[in-house]
Amino acid sequence: TTDIRAEKLLDAREQLKNIGHKISVNDFVVRASALALREHPEVNSGFNSVNQTLIRFKTIDICIAVAIPDGLITPIVRHCDFKNLGEISVEVRHLAQRAKEGKLQREEYAGGSFTISNLGMFGISEFMAIINPPQAAILAVGAIIDQPVVSGHVVVPGKVMKLTLSADHRVIDGAEGAKFLKTVQKYLENPASLVM
Repeated sequence: TTDIRAEKLLDAREQLKNIGHKISVNDFVVRASALALREHPEVNSGFNSVNQTLIRFKTIDICIAVAIPDGLITPIVRHCDFKNLGEISVEVRHLAQRAKEGKLQREEYAGGSFTISNLGMFGISEFMAIINPPQAAILAVGAIIDQPVVSGHVVVPGKVMKLTLSADHRVIDGAEGAKFLKTVQKYLENPASLVM
């Protein structure tokens, strides 16, 4: 688990909103994760339990956990690292709506190389998500919480979001998972890098 200082992220989101782009915090997380997976391809992996072998996914296809009346479904944003924030936002909204209507085709939710589960909209500050086999990792995203933070040896009001990575240690060493999480943090705390 790591803390993300989210003040700049919220400012960037507001700036985009002011020029007509409705981007969610989760869209930023998806984009940051896609770029981090490109830098840390060992996290973009899985485990084949049938023949006990590692899977190295060739593309970055991020599943987004969506609650539906019957439980949970994970529609996929394919080739996510090649899509900008706007494209990710439109696609996630479209897939989530189709999921809630029960209209997803199998190819829209079967597969994927990595999953993001966000319970922030429910006010949940931190949780551990369960890995979606055969993937080897899932990122749990909590709510942005107002809390005191230390900045320059002074306690100031801050906005903090917790990210928790669950990883299959048959595939991903803890240190590699930590490096991935720090890269996601770097992108989210410098959100201008996600607009490029």
